[in-house]
Amino acid sequence: MSNELQNIKNRFGIIGNFPALNRALEKSIQVAPTDISVLVIGESGVGKEFIPKIIHSESKRKHQPYIVVNCGAIPEGTIDSELFGHEKGAFTGATATRKGYFEVADGGTIFLDEVGELPLQTQVRLLRVLESGEFMKVGSSQIQKTNVRIVAATNVNMMKAIQDGRFREDLFYRLNTVQIDMPALRERKGDIHLLFRKFAIDFAEKYRMPELELDSSAVHYIENYTFPGNVRQLRNLVEQMTVVERDRNITVAKLTEYIPMDAHLPMVVNQPNAQKQNDFGSEREIMYKILFDMRNDINDLKSLTSELIKNRGNADLSNQEKNLINRIYTPEAAPQSASPNSLLYFENQNNNQHIQNPTIISNPDDHYEDFEDIEIEENKPESLSLQNNEKDLIVKALEKHNGRRNRAADELGISQRTLYRKIKQYNLED
Repeated sequence: MSNELQNIKNRFGIIGNFPALNRALEKSIQVAPTDISVLVIGESGVGKEFIPKIIHSESKRKHQPYIVVNCGAIPEGTIDSELFGHEKGAFTGATATRKGYFEVADGGTIFLDEVGELPLQTQVRLLRVLESGEFMKVGSSQIQKTNVRIVAATNVNMMKAIQDGRFREDLFYRLNTVQIDMPALRERKGDIHLLFRKFAIDFAEKYRMPELELDSSAVHYIENYTFPGNVRQLRNLVEQMTVVERDRNITVAKLTEYIPMDAHLPMVVNQPNAQKQNDFGSEREIMYKILFDMRNDINDLKSLTSELIKNRGNADLSNQEKNLINRIYTPEAAPQSASPNSLLYFENQNNNQHIQNPTIISNPDDHYEDFEDIEIEENKPESLSLQNNEKDLIVKALEKHNGRRNRAADELGISQRTLYRKIKQYNLED
């Protein structure tokens, strides 16, 4: 790395050695002595604002004004007045003549941040300034001249904006004499921990608190996090944790409270089989609903059974627990007679359709070590329509994945063990 590049990093507090970042800084230094327009491209939060500062500080205009204009923050009705000024009485509220940024910054540099948000009418005025250095105040017919270096930045896909008619193509090519691309933070994995440490030191000094430190697993976690908000998000994360956390040694468990693991999942775009999956999804949603309801009932029954086993059957059932048993064990599913070795024995008094009281028949020699392995199999036949839907879904899933049962099980949201049992039940083994 050249001394000049390292000096720029030290001067502006830029951390990192990623090649794309170094290339962006080197281009900034190279174009700084000229007056050509520069367009900085990059996602929000990557630090695009450093580029125009470097260009201005390394140019012959460094002793002249440097003005930052956030084009997305100025209302459309007043942005022409802000940029080019206005005459007294030009519009309601214009009680005096006002200079615009292009007049104030004459001889210096203007940084147009979020230039992709400019209204089309303002884009026409800006194009004229770039081509001839001329502009007119709002409400005036007098042409004025300005000598301004323009550096613009945007996180908008400019080619798409041009295709959609939201940005002028001629203005884009006039601004984009030199394009500088700022890499996203997720591309700079080796720089993420360096930035974390830099921010941790800064905020420790600011709030007079001990510095945050990451353990090895936490370092691996943040280096593989996507950081959609880029450097700005990382900075805010470190500041928040510096103020909130008492333990200065940060683990993965603590990081997941601020940046959940779900955010690591990539977004799937333009899937070729998206329509096919959507067609299958409507039927799959119905099946999921049935399976989830069944699973919840079984889990509730497992909890109740475990409690009864622990108390050797000496438990007073609440109304909620009785309703659970009545809901799951209908007359068709309840056994007419239970053997002494059964786990549960249900007394059905006077052919009553609801189970009144479950009694545990326990064997002294039995040992129950793991209650989670208990499985309740319902013998009640499902309705014909449910069987048909279930069978059709299984067939479709198997066909879709060319008979690969593990992938079909994942598609259906069930375990492979359950899928094998269903295949056998519906004679789908061939």
